[in-house]
Amino acid sequence: MTRITVSQASTSAEHGKRPEARTLEERMMAGIILLDKAAGPTSHQLTAWAKELLGIEKMGHGGTLDPFATGVLPLLLGRSMRLTSGLLSHSKTYVAVLRVHGGVDMERIEAAVEQQRGRIYNVPPDISAVKVQVRTRRIDRLEILDDDSEHVVLEIDCEAGTYIRTMARDIGLLIGKKTELVELRRTASGIFSIENCVTMEQLADAWWLYSEKGDDSAITQMIQPMELLVASRPSVVIKDSAAASIAHGAPLLRPGIVNMPDDLNPGDEVSLNSIKGELVATAEMLLGSQEILSIEQGEVARSTAVLLPTGVYPRHKK
Repeated sequence: MTRITVSQASTSAEHGKRPEARTLEERMMAGIILLDKAAGPTSHQLTAWAKELLGIEKMGHGGTLDPFATGVLPLLLGRSMRLTSGLLSHSKTYVAVLRVHGGVDMERIEAAVEQQRGRIYNVPPDISAVKVQVRTRRIDRLEILDDDSEHVVLEIDCEAGTYIRTMARDIGLLIGKKTELVELRRTASGIFSIENCVTMEQLADAWWLYSEKGDDSAITQMIQPMELLVASRPSVVIKDSAAASIAHGAPLLRPGIVNMPDDLNPGDEVSLNSIKGELVATAEMLLGSQEILSIEQGEVARSTAVLLPTGVYPRHKK
């Protein structure tokens, strides 16, 4: 992807702030915690515990894990909750342990696994709260990592909303033996990897260090800027004045663009970022890159979620 400069602009040193320079309090109003969920509690319970621990009014999670499952569970703080829908659509990676009653026959297992790659039917399991309906999900990668006499370990790259419990059941139907999911760990959600996650215990320790000792270094690192949530989207960089207008609900106008990718098309979902890198809003493009270059005025994108508070940038400053 090539970026093209649409107009020259500078940014005010008196207003706004680079995301990495935000204080702890600012991060708590619009940040993300990558939690390594432990087995036992529900995703909702862990979110409630973290919310109470940090004393935050608004907090949600992105992508429910069953109580027995572990792994990547993003927690969204404050304004970052407006990005939940995009987070829920991220592809996922899982490591799953299946128990095969009656013993493992690897030749039959391999044949069954082959049939679970690509676009498959994936009906919600009986225990799911989701209404049972015929649907499909895309399995991008499905590999056998290990096996013994009764268990098979799989690694799965899949579309959001894939039920691994259903996959285990279907593999059992294909081999003619009862097969159940006994362990599940989510190792990635979109760009977020388990290596970047912290446990609930580590979060509690970091908060104690801050609240009791006045040292906010650990907890500040754990609450990351919300810009990470849209890091995979194309970014359109806009002027300070445009950021101020969009914060008040205005669309993005052609004169407000500083630079953008050269391959945008109408309907593309993008992030609108200030020159400092702040996420101003997510938006849908109304025009493509080449059409934008051919005009001097007019609307070019409309916000789908506004993240920048009003007042960060003066509204009519040029």
